Amino acid sequence: MTETKGKILVVDDELDIREGLELLLTTEGYSADLAQNAAEGLQKMESRSYDLVLLDLMMPDRSGMEVLEEVRARDRETPIFMITAYGSVEAAVEALKLGANDYFSKPWDNEKLIIEIDRMIARRRLEYENTHLRRALKQRYSFPNIIGKSDRMVRMLDLVSQVASSRSTILITGETGTGKELVAKAIHANSPRADHMFVAVNSGSLPPELLESTLFGHVKGAFTSAIQTKKGYFEVADLGTIFFDEIGTLGPETQIKLLRVIQEKEFTPLGATDPVKVDVRILAATNADLFQLVKEGKFREDLYYRLNVINIALPALRERKEDIPSLAEHFFTYYCRENNKFLDSAGRSILHFQPEALQVLMEHNWPGNVRELENVVERAVVLAAEPSVPVDVLPDALLQANGIRLNRGDGGPLPENASLFEIVMDFERRIILERLEHCGWSQTEAADSLHVALSTLNQKIKRLDIKIRKKGEG
Repeated sequence: MTETKGKILVVDDELDIREGLELLLTTEGYSADLAQNAAEGLQKMESRSYDLVLLDLMMPDRSGMEVLEEVRARDRETPIFMITAYGSVEAAVEALKLGANDYFSKPWDNEKLIIEIDRMIARRRLEYENTHLRRALKQRYSFPNIIGKSDRMVRMLDLVSQVASSRSTILITGETGTGKELVAKAIHANSPRADHMFVAVNSGSLPPELLESTLFGHVKGAFTSAIQTKKGYFEVADLGTIFFDEIGTLGPETQIKLLRVIQEKEFTPLGATDPVKVDVRILAATNADLFQLVKEGKFREDLYYRLNVINIALPALRERKEDIPSLAEHFFTYYCRENNKFLDSAGRSILHFQPEALQVLMEHNWPGNVRELENVVERAVVLAAEPSVPVDVLPDALLQANGIRLNRGDGGPLPENASLFEIVMDFERRIILERLEHCGWSQTEAADSLHVALSTLNQKIKRLDIKIRKKGEG
């Protein structure tokens, strides 16, 4: 099929107008879709995307103005040119207010129309390319420790980059293991506060009385063990950022004091009488439904709204599985460097999962999210005997969760509900057993006859739990 300059939709109730525009557009190298009324035009716009829409102002079922308004409510990007036999300054101004990009009266100048169509489509494509280039550069350079090319991650990173330079309090939500603290660090690192302290507080790991002393500090003699004055995290983080992980676990008294810090930008250390002024940006994270805790009376409503000025929601790994190969590659390099093994001359990992193992990872539900995947990759680095990592190196719990049983002993039929991996491995196991028996249980001869390296055969024998007999044994 010949490539066209772009796809254009013509929405007009007059047949001769539709056919005339179709001829003009196709002659100029465009592909044209035609709609004879507003309803058909809206249906086509919902079912596919267009580079530009030519929309008639007056149609029997609905006016072009109504169609324009409805389209712009959900799509601000697609260029729309209004066309009408009822040209007037008022109509043109109204159409432009509603989001039309240009306005042409019947009969129009074909040459001018094509020039404007060419110009508009070229401009939009340039804007699109620039936007995606900025995203690619941002993804590559701005947040090197946050791995993700999926649409949800790109949108999330866009939001992070937009809010990083602000002073706003941010609530980061997501399941355990999705990387909430990593996002908080990225916000701090890309903010004007990057040269000052980033202090992380695990809100649920300390008892309330110790947490308050840790946050706000104390003066000497404030309590029995307070043998000297000590600064709290808020004072340490002055001009920087303080991050509350699992904010929903804060006790009622600490919630009140945190609210005061946000509102008044000051706090009073335990045992002191004078308040301390601070300039600290607060980031908070939770894997709980904080609003539900508000409704249950377990979290202050006023504090909730103070924290939730901007919400950044992190997707679960099962919602962005296309990122798994990139994440695995990132963790392979990190842990290969840490263990000083399987590295190329440039210090990059040469480890990779075999296709069957990667398929298991892609099908897994990942209840522990990215943290669980990281643990799986670290285990693979430690246990791998060669660069190609097989299925049996994956944790038993992960295999069992996906219905895969690797160790079946020396025989027995496959269960009726056997997975594809079990069927393939059972077939491989029987082939290797037959060849070993044929070669008198000489692994070297069996490897030669199967055209594989001896080390590869040995690994498969171990993975498939094949019991090796000595030569001459029956």
